[in-house]
Amino acid sequence: MLEPIVVQVKTTDGLTLPGILYKAKRSKKVAIHLHGNGSSSVFYYDDRQDELVKALARRGISLLLFNNRGAHYVKHLNVVKKGRSTRKRFGMAYEKIKDCIPDIDGAISFLRKHGFRTFYLIGESTGANKICVYHYYKPRNKVSKYVLLAGGDDTGIYYDMLGNAMFRKLLRAAKQKIKQRKGGEIIKELLPDVIFSYQGFYDIANPDGDYNVFPFLEVIKKLKLSKKPLFRHYRSLTKPTLVLYGGKDEHAWGSVSRVMRLLKERKPNFEYGIIPGADHSFTEHQTELAKRIAQWLPS
Repeated sequence: MLEPIVVQVKTTDGLTLPGILYKAKRSKKVAIHLHGNGSSSVFYYDDRQDELVKALARRGISLLLFNNRGAHYVKHLNVVKKGRSTRKRFGMAYEKIKDCIPDIDGAISFLRKHGFRTFYLIGESTGANKICVYHYYKPRNKVSKYVLLAGGDDTGIYYDMLGNAMFRKLLRAAKQKIKQRKGGEIIKELLPDVIFSYQGFYDIANPDGDYNVFPFLEVIKKLKLSKKPLFRHYRSLTKPTLVLYGGKDEHAWGSVSRVMRLLKERKPNFEYGIIPGADHSFTEHQTELAKRIAQWLPS
């Protein structure tokens, strides 16, 4: 097992984000792992990533895990610009998914300075959404291949959880609060189960926003929530891409095969796979997951 190296990733807009680098011997190739949202943090992983570290290292690929600005529910970070430091609130409660662009660019810049020349992005859950958003806005990037693991229908999850009336009520309220420059206020109606600022909720719940990368519920239940073209971020992908889901993904609206079919219809040339018995986090299936990723990446 490779020894972890604690690193600091500096983003292009002034943040310093912590990470862990597992460096394979004489490696010029590196995979960047993008975690999901919620209380996620690479420093609270158990041994789930061990199998991926070992599988990639055997093929001469290093692995960078780093906390993006959406890690934890609420996190205060320093923003440094022109030598001046400002303390601001980040975390899932405040995150805007488009901000994944400076996060990813910061990670690539850091790795280039350390001698890496080939880059892969592995996105898990919302991390998969972020890969699609990143490519949509920056298609001419330095990444060679993408791995999308259990891409999530975040907008659909909150629509289903809140119901149509409450969902639309909070969406209208969030839009108004943002207009009044009060988007940083926490939505009291969602406490204590969910912590969201109005701006964070609007970003993740807006059917026409960038978060709505995989609108599975909208298509399956024919809800017609969006005005903009569905799957536009996913359709934009032009790099070789591997898409994997667990056969028992609890966020696949009861049919992983149908979810996969919706994606295949839009990008038939990608590689697809289902890991039987695995849930959304691929719990107890990390060995097979790591094997599939490692076998596909260097080809």
